[in-house]
Amino acid sequence: MDTTAIAPLHPTFDADRKLLVLAFDHGKANEMGTAQLDALDALCDLVERDESVMCLCSTSRRTSGSGKPIFIAGANVTERVGWDDTRVLAHVKRQRALLRRVRRLPVFHVVLVSGVALGWGTEYVLTGDYGIATQRATFGLPETGLGIVPGARGTGELADLVGVAQALRLGCTGETIGADEACRIGLVQEVVADVDAGLDRVRAIAALLGRRSPSAVAAYKRAVIDARGVPEQERVVLEHRAYELMVRAGEAAIGRAEFQAIVAGSTPSWGPRRLPEP
Repeated sequence: MDTTAIAPLHPTFDADRKLLVLAFDHGKANEMGTAQLDALDALCDLVERDESVMCLCSTSRRTSGSGKPIFIAGANVTERVGWDDTRVLAHVKRQRALLRRVRRLPVFHVVLVSGVALGWGTEYVLTGDYGIATQRATFGLPETGLGIVPGARGTGELADLVGVAQALRLGCTGETIGADEACRIGLVQEVVADVDAGLDRVRAIAALLGRRSPSAVAAYKRAVIDARGVPEQERVVLEHRAYELMVRAGEAAIGRAEFQAIVAGSTPSWGPRRLPEP
């Protein structure tokens, strides 16, 4: 796998587990700016076309000079000095669209947070299919105290994940919460001791994913995400479309033919990854 274009994200690829790990480590505090957006665009291009990836993990081992761990401390506001309103709005629009693209990648994305996840950092958690936080993780949305609102999908998308009341609490007050509280409200799904323990969990998840049909995983994710907030009749149609694709793609036939071997722990030769039409 050629990861040259995503080098700013410090990727490592575990081919055996089909696991691509991003390790944010840039700037003063992993602030996300134009260079990182370019790398995330390249990441999406890579993952969308390269079927060797089944699991994506975003994390960081970055620490401050005082030893404080940092996930993503926010957007790179410094680079915006001298920008006019039109350029700022276009930049934030790009962020919003890009994080939506990351959210919809046809692989299972685990966000492993250790340390400060403020503003953009908390919003990046929303791109994950599963969130894991270390005991030293903290989350917060300080934007309303700066005269703005979270602009990278931290309003309605956050409310969809944690509920309206919790989203309003975080976004309106700017209160910072720790890992246990983030897990309680559903912002993340697990709490672990440290990054190493989190990566062990990610590897276990990747091992499970590696046995499954890439098409089935991608189609299931698409159906679940697309079904949010739509009437039941439309949700059923999305489910049917995903199931029908697996039948027509031959994945269901492979599963039937190899059923006993699969139960015994074998992994069949699945077909190339396919997705339902949008």
